[in-house]
Amino acid sequence: MQPFTLCLMALFLLSLPAALAASKDLGQGFSDHGVATPLSNHRGMVATADGAGRDVMLVWLYDHRGGYALLMIDAATGRSQQFATPYPWAGDGPFASLLSSGNKYYTHFGSHFSEFDPVKRAFTFFQKAAPQMAMSMTEADDGTIWSATYPNSGLVSFNPKTRDFKDHGSLNRENWLQYPRSIAVDDAGWVHVGIGSTAGQIVVFDPSTPKARTVFAPDERGQGYATVYRDIDGKVYGQAAGHPTDGWIELHRGGVRKIGRHEKPRRKTIVAAGQELFHKEFPSGKRARICDTIERRLVVEDPKTNTTQTVTFDYSSEGAHLMGVAAAPDHTLCGGTAFPMRFFSFNPKTDQWVNRAAYGQFNTVVRQGDHFFFGGYGHGFLLDWDPSRPWIDSEKGRPDSNPRHLTECAPTINRPHDLLAHPDGKTLVLAGTPGYGYTGGGLLFWDRETKTRTLLQHTDIIPDHSTMSLVALPGGRLLGGSTTAPGTGGEKKAKEAELYIMDMATKRVEWHAVVFAGVQVYTDLCLGPAGLVLGFADRTRFFVFDPAKRKIIHEDQTGARFGPCVSQQGPRAFVRGRGDAIYVLFAKGIARLDPVTHQITMLATSPVPISSGGDYLDGRIYFGSGSHVYSFAVGE
Repeated sequence: MQPFTLCLMALFLLSLPAALAASKDLGQGFSDHGVATPLSNHRGMVATADGAGRDVMLVWLYDHRGGYALLMIDAATGRSQQFATPYPWAGDGPFASLLSSGNKYYTHFGSHFSEFDPVKRAFTFFQKAAPQMAMSMTEADDGTIWSATYPNSGLVSFNPKTRDFKDHGSLNRENWLQYPRSIAVDDAGWVHVGIGSTAGQIVVFDPSTPKARTVFAPDERGQGYATVYRDIDGKVYGQAAGHPTDGWIELHRGGVRKIGRHEKPRRKTIVAAGQELFHKEFPSGKRARICDTIERRLVVEDPKTNTTQTVTFDYSSEGAHLMGVAAAPDHTLCGGTAFPMRFFSFNPKTDQWVNRAAYGQFNTVVRQGDHFFFGGYGHGFLLDWDPSRPWIDSEKGRPDSNPRHLTECAPTINRPHDLLAHPDGKTLVLAGTPGYGYTGGGLLFWDRETKTRTLLQHTDIIPDHSTMSLVALPGGRLLGGSTTAPGTGGEKKAKEAELYIMDMATKRVEWHAVVFAGVQVYTDLCLGPAGLVLGFADRTRFFVFDPAKRKIIHEDQTGARFGPCVSQQGPRAFVRGRGDAIYVLFAKGIARLDPVTHQITMLATSPVPISSGGDYLDGRIYFGSGSHVYSFAVGE
């Protein structure tokens, strides 16, 4: 689909409750139903001026490909110009950016540092650096731009005057992925970086040596982020993780001094922040009130005249990343997208789309009876949607919302990976990884009849594991498959993933074991005939598990023939069809599973890589690829 068509579709979609999809027959049984969310998200935007002195907004655009372009918008007319990212960014996007005192816009992602000059209307510098992206950026008194990067607390510097770029390497070593979320340089040029989130730390770097050292002893490092900021007195001030009010430290010229309380921080103005950066003040004195990539609208206010002006702008987009898709009770295909976080619904009979704002990121979606449920990131929330009633945007604590916010589970569950609609018709089980910096995720049991919850910790299941996949067994039991992955930025502690059986009544684990040596995740599980469970381990190892005997009775290394099965934060790799039919979504195509012999046969190679699963409706299997929803006729 061409960018111009996408833009028109987005405008039409936003003005009407439903928009035509114009599905395309791709041949061989496949159809492309279009882009679920034909919009892009901003990843940092700043108000500044161009070479003619005109007020302009600079906006980093992000769609399913990553940070693909920088948009410049004329604040008076809405005319826009789009500048493609000038280097291969490998699906990455901005997590920090900075507008310098010299009116240059900097960012660092895709293992490249870049400078954009709004006066010249061009990228004027970019340079490859060690992986991967900045989590914080700052400007020193001499104009040098500093960037602190994930995942190993890397540090780079760029002098705009001399054009000298330096990659200083990793400042700090950990056995977990580091988030350097704050950086500050004192008036003597010493660099200070606050990192997290498994165990907060402040790193001090002397550019003249160059050497780095840490500030906190092991017993002073709490879970979370240590922070630093530059004060107008020329010094840097910091706090340990947890930010105790009496735990401030002063950092200057390599010295570290505990000062207790710090009542009046006076932060030096530096236009820099994370991906949420929205710098509103134009050099003219006007101010951006709203810059919205969803409605393509810029609202600017003039404090001198007490007036506002609204202009519309445009941009090209290939659409937001699709999280997953499932059949809803109203015979539509529904799910969520990320960046922007939106809900979508596609009606195959009318070939129409509905797209709405979502309450967070819908990682997991499932139907139970006449309701549809979403398990989402962040905070591990659970929503209940009744498609027969009007949509009312979800609001925590508002009972007439539809979808209705039921509960949330952070930090026990922050990023859901499975949402099981139990066949008892009343129980939902949410599973996933924990909050940032934590290890081991729990399970949420939600009773729809009593509207009550039970939240288990990882220590109640298998310590230091999280549950990735679930299936209901006869006799009121659950089979779970774990992952060794910690929460984002957490420390991996478990060596191998396990299967476990839990009694739902007592919530006690009756059995657990490492059934495959070296496996790190049980990607997905599905109940097959005769009480047997079908599963994938590490996306490439298909197996059949007998819960009664608690042993593997069949396995097949499918990776060599079919490649990996689909993987997403809520995978949906298995798709149940009509009757006993069971299908498998691989990245390269759609296969059918023989329920008796357990043999897998590829039905069709997909014309696009399959990136997310997956459900069956009226003879077709629906799935996601990038930002599009596709389907395949299985011929039942």
